[in-house]
Amino acid sequence: MDRMRKKELIREYLETKTPMGILSIKNVKENKVFLDVDKDTKSKINRLCFQLDLGSCPARELQKDWKRLGKDSFEIKVLELLEYDKDESKTDYSEELKILVFMWQDKLEKQGCILYK
Repeated sequence: MDRMRKKELIREYLETKTPMGILSIKNVKENKVFLDVDKDTKSKINRLCFQLDLGSCPARELQKDWKRLGKDSFEIKVLELLEYDKDESKTDYSEELKILVFMWQDKLEKQGCILYK
């Protein structure tokens, strides 16, 4: 591969915008939900699933239920994606992600879900 092509591929990789937003892991048997946000939801889901399968998830209560009930008792999905600004000047979306968590916590509690801590 020539140098110019390599530089172009690196630039494209660095400019790639990953899907950011809020994700949930729902214990469908007991109506309990774990919420998390990340700037790369796909990677975060993979990391959480790996940790849960390994028994090393930092969310201890979720980890206990995962071990007790098995992974087939859980539903994992992205609840909402946050759009990037059109002008691309903004780089920090931390506040928007925090607000998204609060909105989803409220919404799920109103639906009768129990939130994992």
